[in-house]
Amino acid sequence: MCSTCGCGDPEGEVKIMIPGVESMDHHHHDHDHTHDHHHDHDHGHHHPHSHDHHHDHDHDHGHHHHSHEKTILEVEQDILSTNDMLAQRNRGYFEAKNILAINLVSSPGSGKTSLLEATLRDLKNEIEFSVIEGDQQTTNDANRIDALKIPVVQINTGKGCHLDSDMVYKAFKKMELKDNSILMIENVGNLVCPALFDLGEQHRVVIISTTEGDDKPIKYPDMFAHSDICIINKIDLLPYVSFDVERAKDYARRINPDLTFFELSATTGEGLTTWYEWLRQHVSNFLKAK
Repeated sequence: MCSTCGCGDPEGEVKIMIPGVESMDHHHHDHDHTHDHHHDHDHGHHHPHSHDHHHDHDHDHGHHHHSHEKTILEVEQDILSTNDMLAQRNRGYFEAKNILAINLVSSPGSGKTSLLEATLRDLKNEIEFSVIEGDQQTTNDANRIDALKIPVVQINTGKGCHLDSDMVYKAFKKMELKDNSILMIENVGNLVCPALFDLGEQHRVVIISTTEGDDKPIKYPDMFAHSDICIINKIDLLPYVSFDVERAKDYARRINPDLTFFELSATTGEGLTTWYEWLRQHVSNFLKAK
């Protein structure tokens, strides 16, 4: 599926596990089939002798590749439409149990896990949390969440660089999600592929940091277009970096005028109170609506 989301498809199995429990669930990702076909198509399409065939052969050859290309497109569209359908299943489950699901996305090194840890540590006594932790290989982040005594399930995606709605479904079915709670989904560190995959969440939070370029929003517009919250982390480092906060916000607003911004430092705690108040208010509003 590389022509749909630009990712390196997982060749191995996706692993879904609870930290400290040895048994794992495995399921093959549907992207492999499309990935193989896409590359077969490319190699055939650029065959150096393709223009030397007789006219009849050219016609047949072109027809074959047209059909092949159409098949690839249909498979890719099917993957995304299937994901969206399963996302609606997740969303219905969350709504039935009054669960506020939040999808946290960022590039690697933004401080996403540190922010999640701080949030859980400071609010766990007043809000019920569960966590789904996405990573390609390691369980380090899930172990850190587990140490806070928060229910957590790890999804290792192998070579896949995003979570999809079926992975999330399989993960939360391993947990007893409590009614009237928040489910935090920490996606794989990547600002490209996760933009395409709805997980059934009510809110998508994109996290950038001052140690990155302030042009992140225009480099990855799809992610900012499909998020409703933008957190700018590591503001304690502003005196030492060339990051222009207002420029980053301006770029992001050009793509999505409705974005809500939080400027904070997960390390020093600066700005966390405003983020916490947003969470408290949304939990309160979410429950009142039910």
